[in-house]
Amino acid sequence: MLKVAMLSTGEEVLHGDIQDTNATWLSNLFFEQGYPLTKRSTAGDNRQVLRDEILMLALNSDVLIVNGGLGPTGDDLSAAIAAEVAEQSLVLFPDWLEQMKTRFAQRNLVMAESNVKQAMLPEQATILDNPIGTACGFKIEIHGCLCYFTPGVPSEFKRMVREQVLPDLNQQFPEVSDLVCHRLYTLGTSESVLEDQLHQVELPDEYMLGFRSYLPFIEVKLFGPAGQDNEMYTLVEEIFSHLSECTVSIDQPMLAQLSQVMHEAGKTLAIAEQSTRGWLANWLFSDDEIYSLCGSSWVLSSKVSGKMSSQEPVAAALALASATKEKSETELALVSGELREDGFTLALSSSEGEWAQQLKFRREYSADERKILIGTIAADMLLRYLSSKPVFGQYSSTLSEKQIYIPAASL
Repeated sequence: MLKVAMLSTGEEVLHGDIQDTNATWLSNLFFEQGYPLTKRSTAGDNRQVLRDEILMLALNSDVLIVNGGLGPTGDDLSAAIAAEVAEQSLVLFPDWLEQMKTRFAQRNLVMAESNVKQAMLPEQATILDNPIGTACGFKIEIHGCLCYFTPGVPSEFKRMVREQVLPDLNQQFPEVSDLVCHRLYTLGTSESVLEDQLHQVELPDEYMLGFRSYLPFIEVKLFGPAGQDNEMYTLVEEIFSHLSECTVSIDQPMLAQLSQVMHEAGKTLAIAEQSTRGWLANWLFSDDEIYSLCGSSWVLSSKVSGKMSSQEPVAAALALASATKEKSETELALVSGELREDGFTLALSSSEGEWAQQLKFRREYSADERKILIGTIAADMLLRYLSSKPVFGQYSSTLSEKQIYIPAASL
């Protein structure tokens, strides 16, 4: 098995001033490309610590990705330490120096003398081009380990990995096979429940399941070798058969799935929000297709919603949904009602009838988490309606207290 390691550098990463999104992104990408990481490490801008870490990782790995430390300042140490550990001289690479000068000139800027440092690399290094920044990456062999040194700026790092590092790895290790990943996005369940539901699914040796949990979704990921489409789709169908009730989409996020079904239905939508305070509209409207089908969007402050506080919560949500659809002259209206203690209401109004439910949180959530959960469950009501599924779902995060359906004939 190929041993692949990553070292993230910088005090800001080590001490949590910034999140190490580069490591998360690389881990996911490399796994899917057939180069799963066997180790991830983080080190600050300390010369001895960096030297020891690079040496240790190089001695115990086949491939090492070092991220960060290629800037022009004194605490950017990666190139100098790479030369030291590889027992090579640090020399000027004139071609990269000229490239930097040209870029500064194109922007009508004078290159600072400190930038020359970014063209100082180990003498046997191979430059990895950086078309959008001044920090070139480089490749060098250290004690038999193929080491790639990359810039820390995420946009520069990701482009370099895709355009420089991965193609070189594929050339160096042609026997490594790509992995294909299919995702089922689930809502309203837990990893333990998913594990129990999928326990009886038997996977061939080359296939594996993974889970990624983030509020409010859990992704069920099926990994398998590329080029085996029929086998992969058969397994996806089998997994879906066990998770159909909680699956909101396959191979695309819920918002993209909702966009697709709204486009197919061609129904216009209006939104009125109380408990979600604009989060729902902001999320839905980030999709161009959904935005094009939407009419009015209202956010009701406590001053306005206070006038409805004397009403029974579900009745108030139904009344608001009906009024929103009528005033906006749309075919659908989606409402998040007032948040009362740990309970909230949601309502959906359509030409076929109206649905409303009252739910209660099962545990404590922050204010932002509440908005996400309430808004996503509201969107799930809409998605279920447009997909001809029962509008009311079941969610492990909430307890259902009341559900009402009023057919159009009764309105």
